[in-house]
Amino acid sequence: METTLGQLAGIVNGIVTGNSDKRITGASSFENATETDITYVADIKYLKMINQTKAGAYVISKTLPEQFRKTIHQDTIAVDLPQVAFTKLLQFFYSEPEIKHTIHPQSCIGNHCHIGYPASIGPYVVIQDEVVLGDRVHLMGNIYIGHGVSIGNDVKIYPNVTILDQCVIGNRVIIHSGTVIGSDGFGFAPDGSMYHKIIHRGNVQIDDDVEIGASNTIDRATFGRTWIQRGVKTDNLVHIAHNVTIGEHSILVAQVGIAGSTTIGKHVILAGQAGVSGHLHIGDRAIIGPKAGITHSVDPNQIMSGTPEMPHREWLKIQRILTRLPDIRTKLLQLEKRLDSIEKKGE
Repeated sequence: METTLGQLAGIVNGIVTGNSDKRITGASSFENATETDITYVADIKYLKMINQTKAGAYVISKTLPEQFRKTIHQDTIAVDLPQVAFTKLLQFFYSEPEIKHTIHPQSCIGNHCHIGYPASIGPYVVIQDEVVLGDRVHLMGNIYIGHGVSIGNDVKIYPNVTILDQCVIGNRVIIHSGTVIGSDGFGFAPDGSMYHKIIHRGNVQIDDDVEIGASNTIDRATFGRTWIQRGVKTDNLVHIAHNVTIGEHSILVAQVGIAGSTTIGKHVILAGQAGVSGHLHIGDRAIIGPKAGITHSVDPNQIMSGTPEMPHREWLKIQRILTRLPDIRTKLLQLEKRLDSIEKKGE
């Protein structure tokens, strides 16, 4: 696809400096861009490598100081949020082809299903009875869709995904390979000699514009729903237990685990390998650090780290002290000897 710098500026609501008629054929990384590509300057450190790229144009921040702008001799588009703008340009240049209506003969479709148009259904896809698929749904190979599942428009599901009975998937959802949605929650009632399985009669609801990473497991509710709200993004290997609610536009990084009946607020970030106990509430815009173990509810806008959790600044102080503990121990032993010596002389 070929366009001009000025046309690209219109897409991202940016301001061109230089030749607005410059021909641009693609968007690429700082290292791999060619003279007809546009790239973006992520931060000031990239300016030190400006002579190492062959890019023909740059997306830069409007707040970039003038002294640094002078180091960029190529044509630029200045925007408020360079990374977001560059993402939009990538979507412009490399958007996926439109779906053609194809139902593979080796797929298996149950009774009383509604399939929107167009739909792309790959080989060995199993769709049980009373399933509803919206328009422009793309189901790749080896997918299982359980009884009564509802899937919205413009949904893309990668191979080897399982969506079990009665789950609800919204519009523009992406689900990556190996994910299981709607498996039973981990619930057992002990009688002192054995554990009795608790039947889970609820479902999983995934709202619009959610992206689920590879090999996630999202358990169905005991009653009601496990709810992934609009705009949530999960990384690979995330586990979300029964009756959990994940608030809008929250981010769950790889290997996060959330125990049952916990509520995660809006715009929350759970960093890699963070674990959250059950029946807690994490407030809006809270940030939970990597490998943190959350045992109590967290107020909005807090940054927490460590196990058990503590304010991030306090955790940093403790980490600095930990490296000094051997020296501190040596000094304490020396002080004990001196005190013993003084006490003996006093006697």
